[in-house]
Amino acid sequence: MASGAALWLKGWILFFAVVVQAGTVWANTDPTADEIEKAVGAQLDAFHRAAAEADFDAYFNILSNDGVFIGTDATERWSAAEFKEFVRPYFSQGKGWTYVPRDRTIVLHNDVAWFDELIDSEAYGECRGSGVLVKEDGQWKIAQYNLHFPVPNDLAKSITKMIKAHQSKGE
Repeated sequence: MASGAALWLKGWILFFAVVVQAGTVWANTDPTADEIEKAVGAQLDAFHRAAAEADFDAYFNILSNDGVFIGTDATERWSAAEFKEFVRPYFSQGKGWTYVPRDRTIVLHNDVAWFDELIDSEAYGECRGSGVLVKEDGQWKIAQYNLHFPVPNDLAKSITKMIKAHQSKGE
């Protein structure tokens, strides 16, 4: 009887081992939303780090080939190719720009992520970046980055008045 109980126990142990092994195969191996959000955030951090280090290749490896960079001036809407030509002279001299993210929101929808972030610049103070990343060949790439200056509501009329005056000089 003891050997029958031992055999029965061994059978259950074997069954349990098979189920546990199969469970790891059947388990969902897709990354969690938190893991995806961290990967997107890491790409944005790498983008800012590459800019600060004037690392041309790293910077543009994060920007999608058909990406767009929108700068602070109304005339600054560059395709990736145009932005490379704008950036190249600065980075080739080791001149980059530093924006330090301090508050970021990321929203995920399948292979698309959009974000906004408050970033600090020594030259400009508080700025905001916003944009979209898409997953290309398993890697998150920036499809659009929009850099702008948040304007306090109490200053908006005086600032837009200055912008209108500046624009009227150019006509």
